[in-house]
Amino acid sequence: MAALLLFTPPPTLSKLTSSSSHHSPVQIPIHPHHPLSLSLSLPRRRPNFLVRVDDGDSDAGADVYDMDEDEAEELDNKKDYDVEYDRLFAPAPAPAPAPAPSPDDHVIEIVQSKTFVSTQGWDSEKVVDYRIIEEEFHKISLLDCDFFIRKPPDPDNDVYDFREMYVTPPDTDVYAIPRVLAPMPGKYIRCAMSDYGCYNVTEPPVDAPRDPLYKSEREVSKVFLTKHYRNRRFRDPEFVLDFEEIYVIDSKTKSITRAKVLVTVPGGKNRDRKSDLLIIRDNGNTFKIIHTSERDDPTTVIEKEEWIQTRQEMERHLRKLRDFSISNWF
Repeated sequence: MAALLLFTPPPTLSKLTSSSSHHSPVQIPIHPHHPLSLSLSLPRRRPNFLVRVDDGDSDAGADVYDMDEDEAEELDNKKDYDVEYDRLFAPAPAPAPAPAPSPDDHVIEIVQSKTFVSTQGWDSEKVVDYRIIEEEFHKISLLDCDFFIRKPPDPDNDVYDFREMYVTPPDTDVYAIPRVLAPMPGKYIRCAMSDYGCYNVTEPPVDAPRDPLYKSEREVSKVFLTKHYRNRRFRDPEFVLDFEEIYVIDSKTKSITRAKVLVTVPGGKNRDRKSDLLIIRDNGNTFKIIHTSERDDPTTVIEKEEWIQTRQEMERHLRKLRDFSISNWF
């Protein structure tokens, strides 16, 4: 639809005053053949469709309302944290489906405790004004601190409740809220604990000849909590660790976070996890999952590390020479 509007000279002040007093509208005449007319096109109003995608709905066609317990657990983990898969490896065909678990399999019953206090969302490093019952917690002793994570009652003693956590200086009862650097699970999970550290070897003083020749102490700088796949018990015949979900406790920063894991094994989430091999490097900061067939023997690993270190030291020494920029080409 098109219309032609003609802008006529404005009326005088007297006309405007009279017309405003009688509340009569000002009329603009329309002349279709006037030379100073403007052509205005009135567009049609179209309906506005806005599509919003939630972070957890990244998989197309996924039905969130009709899924079994294992799929719901994977969806929760995916919302909490994304695992990086190496794009160089194409997904392999999915293996044969595993037999359906029994109704009571891999279910951890939530037990209500009178002393439970949820510390999720609290300010980090905040000192609480109460004492905890340490027997109800997993006490993880590190070099610079002691970490406490709620321990639900279980015969295997490997269930962790990350909703309540504390940190203290070594062997003290001043409890504070640790630094939480990643989303923590809001339900019980089974984890296997391993530590990362070194041995500090010291020599005895000269004035104590009867002391041992040396004294070695284990100094733990980090602790890794690796989730059991599907929360299966250790005695389960299908037990395997889920290297994609590792929680790292750092002694120096008194914090807990979830490790960023790079998966290079073909197959993605549907792979056979029994052939996974976890590689931890860079002082416990880099995590990589490879196939067990790619495992190197310790001698080869040491040779590679020594070669890289020796080359760097030689490069550092040669840079002191004046003709390094020229001789480096040879």
